[in-house]
Amino acid sequence: MATVLLVRHGRTTANATGVLAGRAAGVALDQVGHDQAALTGERLAAVPLVGVVSSPLERCQQTAQHILDRQQGTTPVLEEPDITECDYGHWQGRTLSDLATEALWPTVQSQPSAVVFPGGESMAAMQARAVAAVRRHDAAFEAEHGPEAVWVAVSHGDIIKSILADALGMHLDLFQRITVGPASLSIVRYGAGRPSVHATNTDAGDLSWLAKGIRSGDAPVGGGAGHAAPSDARA
Repeated sequence: MATVLLVRHGRTTANATGVLAGRAAGVALDQVGHDQAALTGERLAAVPLVGVVSSPLERCQQTAQHILDRQQGTTPVLEEPDITECDYGHWQGRTLSDLATEALWPTVQSQPSAVVFPGGESMAAMQARAVAAVRRHDAAFEAEHGPEAVWVAVSHGDIIKSILADALGMHLDLFQRITVGPASLSIVRYGAGRPSVHATNTDAGDLSWLAKGIRSGDAPVGGGAGHAAPSDARA
């Protein structure tokens, strides 16, 4: 299959003030967030992307634009509602410090599969829609561009954590063990037999080796030789 790079949006005004933005309109990147997203774009400049799929929310669209600004040629942008933020319902717009006093908070931390946000969606439904969307786009990009195609999905923290948990074979109740920082990049490849996770939560480092794609095959016993060094990636 193709390779998907899961990118969280950069820091927002809501992140900086500890507010759960959810799907609220008008939540944009702050200057730190723009700088973070620009750095992610620089990291990906050497990788010819076949497409960028983004949550419809402004902060993800802004992050996607930073990535596109550093791509050569024209890269299509697809808006995908199924990788938008979780519907936090009545929790949306409240501070995290306030939400931590809610009776539901410990369940969010320890048993997300049982959580239904009041007036919103369940975390299980959130994961199901996001994983299905990413797998659908991944198959479409491979069908059009071949198995070495690399594409980006720009989404949100809990969405990406739930996708990574699925790829790692983890129960949703363990997904709070995963950290996904602003503008971080994680790498997943959906193979014929199972997904493989090549990186999580990275915010620095060379990515030029991805220009040649990730080839399919059995997992190397002992770990294998890894990808090409930066100096070899253009060879």
